[in-house]
Amino acid sequence: MKNKAVSSIRDLCLGALLLFLHTQVVAQGTQERPKVITTVSPITNIVQNIGGTHVQVIGIVPDGTDSHTFEPLPSDIKIIQAADLIIANGLDLELPTMNLAKKVKKPQTAILQLGNNVLNEEDWQYDFSFPRELGHPNPHLWLNIELVMGYTDIIRDNLIALDPSNKTTYQTNAAIYRDKLKKLDRAIFKCVETIPEKNRKLVTYHDSFAYFAPRYGMTVIAAVQPSNFSEPGPQEVIHIIKQINHTGVPAIFGSEVFPSKVMEQIAREAKVKFVDQLSDDELPPPPNNSFIGMMASNLTIMTEALGGDATCMAGIDASNNTF
Repeated sequence: MKNKAVSSIRDLCLGALLLFLHTQVVAQGTQERPKVITTVSPITNIVQNIGGTHVQVIGIVPDGTDSHTFEPLPSDIKIIQAADLIIANGLDLELPTMNLAKKVKKPQTAILQLGNNVLNEEDWQYDFSFPRELGHPNPHLWLNIELVMGYTDIIRDNLIALDPSNKTTYQTNAAIYRDKLKKLDRAIFKCVETIPEKNRKLVTYHDSFAYFAPRYGMTVIAAVQPSNFSEPGPQEVIHIIKQINHTGVPAIFGSEVFPSKVMEQIAREAKVKFVDQLSDDELPPPPNNSFIGMMASNLTIMTEALGGDATCMAGIDASNNTF
């Protein structure tokens, strides 16, 4: 009888222990993940790759939208109000969103502007689309992969501060992602090396490559879109055509996000190839639906159009970490 009683007590204790463990697992599974609000698609994708399954990442600037002119929707107010962390590119790219966020966010929610943290103000670039006299620098830092590595470290550290219990996961994800970025960075250098030196010049519609070009040994000759994001006037078009003819660049580049008939006209009159497939913030479709996939696609298109060997991107892993 004594053995049966002991066995019964042991079974009851085991059952209680299993019930407790099950309750803990369910509680952990239903625990709400930190909400991280992001802006443009490249930033959203980078945060997703580092945060993984432990954070809920919500990008409020739709893919393919002009991020410079994007105005948050009324429905975005609730999203921002629920945020535990807000991550933006910065350098005045998302001014309407940042102004709204400062008004409606929770008092304890931090706003992280990556560009302002990774680059000193004296290194900000000003150009045709972003003239110094207007006071807003060119914000397209993410096309320079060295700077994106800096973004990665900053995002990792801020996610750890927000959610220290998952520190190891954030460190691991960031290390994996950084390794992919290093390989991408090296591949871009190889791509540019295959382009004849006289062709290592860029004429684009939008002034997106101000930080890309000096990193990888290219020169931005001209950008077609003026600082007010309108179409260029006749005198500007004539000036750009003269620049193209003078430099002998074989191709000029547009974007699906910024369609422009003026670019086609410029290409015809300058007798050069017009390629309208570059992207500075719209991610490609699956299976390469990632920031790295976007950059690999850009370099394949650019290298081929400028007379280089487009196989330079063949070994790039554009897959996402699990999220």
